[in-house]
Order: sequence, then structure tokens, then C-alpha cells
Amino acid sequence: MPAAALDVLAAQIKACRLCRDAPHYLPPLPHEPNPVCVLSQTARIVICGQAPGIRVHNSGLPFNDPSGDRLRDWLGVDRAAFYDPDKFAIVPMGFCFPGYDAHGGDLPPRRECRHVWHDRVFAAMRQVELILTIGQYAQAYHLGKRRRASMTDTVFHWQDYFDAASGPAILPLPHPSWRNSGWLRRNPWFEQNVLPVLRQKVRILI
Repeated sequence: MPAAALDVLAAQIKACRLCRDAPHYLPPLPHEPNPVCVLSQTARIVICGQAPGIRVHNSGLPFNDPSGDRLRDWLGVDRAAFYDPDKFAIVPMGFCFPGYDAHGGDLPPRRECRHVWHDRVFAAMRQVELILTIGQYAQAYHLGKRRRASMTDTVFHWQDYFDAASGPAILPLPHPSWRNSGWLRRNPWFEQNVLPVLRQKVRILI
């Protein structure tokens, strides 16, 4: 897609108020939407997470939180490289902070984004060679029926998606939230086997 057309698509996403004004699946978003994503005509890596948290909602900067610090460590890059749109596109499954559930946790991504925007976004970024799918919602969209029964099982079988014969490589990852520190301790194979491959691939592509 020409750069001008991609800029138009990015502007349309930034102006989207569908969840507030015409929601399809859930009650209206109770706060002003602030879509956060980074489209790119040149980035060969796209990071696909869940949805912005409140800190990202307020700043407008994706992964501008402790989860982002851990993710950058996983990738082996600094903030300057991470926020360079020539190197990384960032397309969460929900572009806006979805609000909190009854227990104070973040709600799942709004489905409106997936149905209205995602197919268009990925059709516009054909140069992408590596898709990092963080968490179950991104893995459901990008892996479809190839996804395993659990997120852990999907990440454990990462080579099934990373070594694809056609299309971009897909690497499923757990969420880098510090709440997942227990998962990382229980699954040391992730840091031992997956992260070295991830860092090497990132070095090549950026």
C-alpha cells in the first residue's frame, strides 16, 4: 500500500469512536476512546498484543509501562529501536483501553477492532516477515484453528508457526506482564529456548 494510503488508514483508526457511539457487541465504552497502534510501510516485525492498559491510554504510547520494559528485554532492543516505526509496527487486538472488570482487571479487547480494522491493516502491510502474537486473543486471530488448547501449549509448540512454509513467521508469546512472572518460573524452557531465537530473528530483521 502506498505510504499516503497507509497514513489515511492510520488516521481513520485514530478517529474511530465505534465502541463509544455504535458498539456491536458490548455496552458503549464508558470513556473517551484513544486508539493506540503503529502502522508502517517498512517495518518487517509487527507486535500484536491484547489492548492498551490505562497507562498507555493516558500517554498514547504503546507498551509504555513495565510490561513494555520486559518485552523490550525479550526482544533485545532499546526504547529508541522499539519506537522506530521503520523497525516495528504495533497492532494490538483492541486499539483502545477496554476498561476494568468487577475485580479491577482489564477487560478483554473490544471485538469491534478485529472485525472492522484488522484485516485491512494486515492487508496493507504485506512487507511484514515476523508477527509476534502476545496472549490468547492475538493468537486466536493470527493462528486460527492452528492454535493449541492453551496459551502455554501454543507457546511451547512455537516452531510449528515460526517455521511456516509460506507467509510471515508467527511467534506466539506469553504476555510480558509482571503478573506472569510465576508462569516464567514454571516454564524455564521459554527463556532458554524461545528468547534466543526471538532475539536473533529481531537482529536480522531490524
